[in-house]
Amino acid sequence: MEQLKHECGVAMIRLLKPLEYYEEKYGTWMYGLNKLYLLMEKQHNRGQEGAGLACVKLEASPGEEYMFRERALGPSAITEIFGTVQSHFKDLTKEQLHDAEYAKRVLPFAGEVYMGHLRYSTTGKSGISYVHPFLRRNNWRAKNLALCGNFNMTNVDEIFARITAIGQHPRKYADTYIILEQLGHRLDREVERLFNLAEAEGLAGMDITHYIEGYIDLANVLRTSSKEWDGGYVMCGLTGSGETFAVRDPWGIRTAFWYQDDEIAVLASERPVIQTALNVPVGSIKELQPGQAVFINKSGKVRTAQINKPRKMKPCSFERIYFSRGSDTDIYRERKLLGEKLVPNILKAIDNDVDHTVFSFIPNTAEVAFYGMLQGLDNYLNEEKVQQIAALGHSPSHEELEHILSRRIRSEKVAIKDIKLRTFIAEGNSRNDLAAHVYDITYGSLVPGVDNLVVIDDSIVRGTTLRQSIIGILDRLSPKKIVIVSSSPQVRYPDYYGIDMARMSEFIAFKAAVELLKEREMRDVIAAAYRKSKEQVGLPKEQMVNYVKEIYAPFTDEEISAKMVELLTPKGTKAKVQIVYQPLEGLHEACPKHAGDWYFSGDYPTLGGVKLLNKAFIDYVEQVYQF
Repeated sequence: MEQLKHECGVAMIRLLKPLEYYEEKYGTWMYGLNKLYLLMEKQHNRGQEGAGLACVKLEASPGEEYMFRERALGPSAITEIFGTVQSHFKDLTKEQLHDAEYAKRVLPFAGEVYMGHLRYSTTGKSGISYVHPFLRRNNWRAKNLALCGNFNMTNVDEIFARITAIGQHPRKYADTYIILEQLGHRLDREVERLFNLAEAEGLAGMDITHYIEGYIDLANVLRTSSKEWDGGYVMCGLTGSGETFAVRDPWGIRTAFWYQDDEIAVLASERPVIQTALNVPVGSIKELQPGQAVFINKSGKVRTAQINKPRKMKPCSFERIYFSRGSDTDIYRERKLLGEKLVPNILKAIDNDVDHTVFSFIPNTAEVAFYGMLQGLDNYLNEEKVQQIAALGHSPSHEELEHILSRRIRSEKVAIKDIKLRTFIAEGNSRNDLAAHVYDITYGSLVPGVDNLVVIDDSIVRGTTLRQSIIGILDRLSPKKIVIVSSSPQVRYPDYYGIDMARMSEFIAFKAAVELLKEREMRDVIAAAYRKSKEQVGLPKEQMVNYVKEIYAPFTDEEISAKMVELLTPKGTKAKVQIVYQPLEGLHEACPKHAGDWYFSGDYPTLGGVKLLNKAFIDYVEQVYQF
């Protein structure tokens, strides 16, 4: 019900044949550009604050531009950047538009290498200067670097200190700029290494350039740069000479998939977008492995290399629960299973009274989990029917059988997202009233005072929409009981790897635990956790411990959920309200290959995560309490 923002989406394309090939086979040399548009549009869910693309021509002559970039802000940024690119071609004759040789020689963005990015800011920094790809220009073609990524680093301060210590001066204190400078510095050193080798072999002029571009090894650049990176990332880059790379973090927190045939090599953040854009089977698409990079050199040779030693696998489970498109074959199955695993807890919440319960979902991203929940409920009801029929003996009457077999799980579309709250209305009461009407209900969808209403969501993080809108609007249907179900566990800890959940005060689970500690005269637990956290400030990251776990330790999940209900239920609500969460075990059973659960468990995959959590907890306590 609450939209989480997630950074970001990436797409890369390398054409492995000359542009003339695509003009002849597909009727346009823009084959690569069109496929990039598809890959980006199909990942629109991953970033609606900005988009950008970069392109490199492989055969430009000296004096001709060979590296192009276009960026835009806002939810329509993809349309805008591709519209700008296409505007360069609008005055061409039909002959010119289909002349691949002319395009390569004259037209911008008529290249063989493309990279695209979709941005969601999780840092609060906005503006066109923060939209990827970032460029680092140089007169040496091989030293030009375009960079984009789906990443958050937890140790930007350490990386910044290290690169400024060797004399570099990044233009902004932002992780992308700092990573760009770090990679750019190492790229410069690699080019200079090859320059010296070329001169030692007696080469001169353009022969040196060709030598450098023929032997450059970006694996060296990545190994020397990324060994210090702490965070979740898929970093993508291309050089002015046409070298491309994508590298994944060693914990596998962020994901990327790639495909290659004899015409094209492609990489994207999500697997089904490659399937759809290129119409290829799922089995032909490879996942970039933790710590691994995929490279395509200037001649089009594709290879992979292990850049960093793989760590304990912790792929982000929110990718499976919420962020990635549900059209992926594995994600679809996992989300259904998440819904199905909630059935025992749901039945307990409604006292097994499925005959007087209506089931629904909010928002649309929870629809797949809803289908899994229905499937589990159908299985439960079928078992009940079998037992009832067996209890009738060997000759049940037609009426008795009809009564049993006519029982159904009742599902309805009870809520519809109706309006988008307009931010220009600043006055508090007006905004609150509008927020209460973001959703509308389907009147008559349940029997007032008789039916329970169960509504499934994919996650409950802050609870703002529940309090401001959902519970109040559902109560208008006069259900006997409202059960809000989350297909994911309680979100208790901040995320530092690409989701906009960074402050302790945001989490309704944390607020509930703190309220319980206050009520039960256990404030000393907060004081002790704060003291221990404060004592480890300045310690090496390796020695830091997550003491925020002590805030939750005295309580069961059910106690925290019950306190959440008190905090989130609006005054005047007539129906009884209950919140049911997915147990952590249920998440792991449904998504066994995606063990990254730090926002639920507090078990951060990297040392930098614990360090930032420690700071967030100290900041929270010092703002709220006086210790």
